[in-house]
Amino acid sequence: MKEKKQNEISVLLHYAGKYKRLTFLGMFLSAVAMVMGMLPYVCIWLAARDLIQVAPNWSEAKELTKYGWMAFGFSFGGILVYFAALMCTHLAAFRTAANIRKQGVAHMMKAPLGFFDNYGSGFLRNRLDGGAAETETLLAHNLADIVGTAAMFIAMVVLMFVFDWRMGCACLLAALISVIAMFSMMGGKNAKLMMEYQTAQDVMSKAGTEYVRGIPVVKVFQQTVYSFKAFKAAIEDYSGKAERYTGGVCRVPQSVNLTATEGVFIFLVPAALLIAPAALRADCFSGFLTDFAFYAVFSAIVSTALARIMFASAGLMLAKTALARIDTVMNAPTLQIAKHPKTPKDNGVVFQDVSFTYDGTDVPALEHVSFKALPGQTVALVGPSGGGKTTAASLIPRFWDVSSGAVEVGGVNVKDVDPHVLMDKVAFVFQNTRLFKTSILANVRAARPDASREEVLAALHAAQCDDIIEKLPKGIDTLIGSEGTHLSGGEQQRVALARAILKDAPIIVLDEATAFADPENEALIQKALKTLTEGRTVIMIAHRLSTVVGADKIVVLDHGRVVEEGTHDKLSCAGGLYERMWQEYNQAVTWKIASGKEGA
Repeated sequence: MKEKKQNEISVLLHYAGKYKRLTFLGMFLSAVAMVMGMLPYVCIWLAARDLIQVAPNWSEAKELTKYGWMAFGFSFGGILVYFAALMCTHLAAFRTAANIRKQGVAHMMKAPLGFFDNYGSGFLRNRLDGGAAETETLLAHNLADIVGTAAMFIAMVVLMFVFDWRMGCACLLAALISVIAMFSMMGGKNAKLMMEYQTAQDVMSKAGTEYVRGIPVVKVFQQTVYSFKAFKAAIEDYSGKAERYTGGVCRVPQSVNLTATEGVFIFLVPAALLIAPAALRADCFSGFLTDFAFYAVFSAIVSTALARIMFASAGLMLAKTALARIDTVMNAPTLQIAKHPKTPKDNGVVFQDVSFTYDGTDVPALEHVSFKALPGQTVALVGPSGGGKTTAASLIPRFWDVSSGAVEVGGVNVKDVDPHVLMDKVAFVFQNTRLFKTSILANVRAARPDASREEVLAALHAAQCDDIIEKLPKGIDTLIGSEGTHLSGGEQQRVALARAILKDAPIIVLDEATAFADPENEALIQKALKTLTEGRTVIMIAHRLSTVVGADKIVVLDHGRVVEEGTHDKLSCAGGLYERMWQEYNQAVTWKIASGKEGA
């Protein structure tokens, strides 16, 4: 992204789009409000001047009421203008956050489906939604305060030098010391320490979440918090960095900062004592007292202005962290679309010398894999865990793109097929089924949104879901997860099969569809699979070898390579890996616990 070379404000204003004008308007109004907020101090000074000039005949000061109303008007007007400024910046901030979410979701829609295997929904939601929310503080408050504080400083400097430049310098000296102290805490080499401290806090928060999720395991096995080494290490790391930063870096500078901003009199009183003798000799002591009163009252603005700067700096750092998290989503790889897409001729699937390596690894998941699935054939991928079965199947619908070689559907490289056309031709059912927290009707209709209610019911019937529908309080209109309605793993798998049946795609990819089903559900799922796969090209991944006995072809994968290929009858007596796996499977299904008498 080009934005990575820009500062945080430029990136956020880019996301704001047309609403950046509201941000600029808000910043301008904030500057006006800050200047208006200073004018009541001038009115107080004018009232003090009149009183000092007529002392002790206070009744001769005729303009006090006018100054009082002026102070009230400027104060109230400043509040109204600042409120308008915040309305502008908040509206822009909310729209910017919404734009970030929209652009992030739009970008994720272009990412290959394999991206979502590496990054779960919770992680992506935290990065995109959480990051967008954290930018709101900077846009809604901090930017307006930065501009307003800058305007306040300029006006403050002008006013401080209008009356008596010497007392003005004394007040500004406090501000200078405060700025130096804040920079020593947040700038230079300490900026890195602050980032490490914030990162450690984020890591501890994540580790804490994992610990809370694992509490059932902790209680079952009678463990303690120390059993979660990652959580304990995160706490200790955060504690060390927090003590190092707050105690070692911030203690002295923050003490100096607070002393300078809250005790401007430390600098103002000595300056006044030096000026007073000359004022007495020049017979203008009343003017000196008036100026001193002004600076005594006005010095309160210094601490307010510097506090705003500190909070604004923190907001900038928070926005930087948030944008880095958002970039995780915005920098996701996109699925390349051919300029001149081709249409597959049939439903055959061909792997031609395919190799594939996952990002971040050096060991290929697949190496020179070649096999064919003719239209209407059922091809089973079997082999030890980690052999590359799921990886091979995921390359067909372009969850990932091959590193070398080609995957063809209907005689056309899948890279040359329009992704929408490819998805229309392929339906897949995973072992980890995911249903939306909506009605059964909407879950099944996700495969084909224009399907009628009758078509959805027919698909559910074909998927052996009649018993599920009958027990639900509102039938197919029942919301999953609401009112205590929850489906077992096997039941969810049958609903997912109904979704695939409704899609009516000519190519089916099955990734161990019966993995988490009990015997009763497995029998029903097998009936549903018979309906789903009839007359279609099927690529099925199976660990239970009994499910692949009738396959037209079995491809045995081991360490990412094809080591055997053939029918069950051929491979079961070939003396290779499949025969060993078949023997081990038969031993496993006939295994039983020995009785106590047999073990005696």
